[in-house]
Amino acid sequence: MTTARPSNPSSPSASAGTSSPSASAGTSSPSGAAGTSGPAGAAGLPRLAGPGGPAGASGVAAPGVGGARVAGRSLLRLGPVSLLIRRRAVLVAAVLTVLLLAAVVLSLSLGTPYVAPADVLRALSGAGTPYDLVVLDLRLPRVVLAAVAGAAFGVAGTLIQSVARNPLASPDVIGITQGAGLAATVALTSGMAAVLVAPTALVGGLLAAVLLFALGARHGLAAQRFVLAGVAVAFAFRALTEVVMLTADPIDGLRAQIWLIGTLAGKGWTEAAWIAGALLVLLPVLAWAGWALNSTALDDDTARGVGLRPVARRIGLAGTGVLVAAMVTAQVGAVDFVALVAPQVARRLVRAERPPLVCAALLGALLLVLADLAGRRLFAPTQLPAGVLTAAIGGPYLIFLLLRGRRRSS
Repeated sequence: MTTARPSNPSSPSASAGTSSPSASAGTSSPSGAAGTSGPAGAAGLPRLAGPGGPAGASGVAAPGVGGARVAGRSLLRLGPVSLLIRRRAVLVAAVLTVLLLAAVVLSLSLGTPYVAPADVLRALSGAGTPYDLVVLDLRLPRVVLAAVAGAAFGVAGTLIQSVARNPLASPDVIGITQGAGLAATVALTSGMAAVLVAPTALVGGLLAAVLLFALGARHGLAAQRFVLAGVAVAFAFRALTEVVMLTADPIDGLRAQIWLIGTLAGKGWTEAAWIAGALLVLLPVLAWAGWALNSTALDDDTARGVGLRPVARRIGLAGTGVLVAAMVTAQVGAVDFVALVAPQVARRLVRAERPPLVCAALLGALLLVLADLAGRRLFAPTQLPAGVLTAAIGGPYLIFLLLRGRRRSS
């Protein structure tokens, strides 16, 4: 990818077949003429036409151009900041937002008693209806928790899968969920106060992350080693959890089993506030992560050639992912497969080379809201934990990946 330069026959750099070192590396020039820089420019993005030549002849948009469109992308420039937007990703995000809002209204409507969607909207707007208690106090906290937790799972899965370069990598595969589950099981079976279960589970998830990084940090946190270390940590913590449950009181063991499956029953505003607050605190880090994900497809030599530090980026992205995963698991339990499915489905919808962060978050929220609704209504009055329904989604998804891999190999 070459950087556009003003036409100047007298300048040696304008001669045919030559370019500056910075241009050959895919980075922007000091003047800021490049619309893409760093990892975005190195990731094989299409060339953008500048005013000095035909379409595709120059590497980037010229200074002062407010936006350029090519190959499904728009380049928006705000002063010194340039943002490359994939238009299909914006469209998918808008559609997922509409579907999520519809799922929220549907979840607030269905139940005993049934509340018409019009009454749900009036209750949410504060107009006052006879169903305010049902909608606002009984159902809304759980639905909001499902949406926030699902979004957090989608974010965590996107970061971990991008670092691992493996669609099967997720918090419930690399041991984060199992570490939190072991700590929560110890807390639930040892008579610890209920208010301490979530902090204890968070500590367990973070300890699992520390062990994961200790085992997988050699060779610059290489993708294959990272996944293998995570699988080993997951099996070890799962075995210890089974030992604790077998030696515990049956009633306490049943409570731990329900937590390990993952359920939103009996939870609401408090858990949603903890998750949303953590995401808000991490928002600057997540904004950086959304930009840094552009470089995850590069090999280390190419990344270093364009001035990046691939090992530091992988550690930062993986650390953010496991922190979000441990935090949300501590609040809602081990809800499996949302972090596994959401990023890859979002990637296929956007037709991108990597999972898109915002779309994965929206899809994770949609999946968990629908899973919780199905768990409440499919076998009413019996309620199934949300983790049972997400596992029912994840199983066929894994079979799909297996069959798809066989077709590719053949």
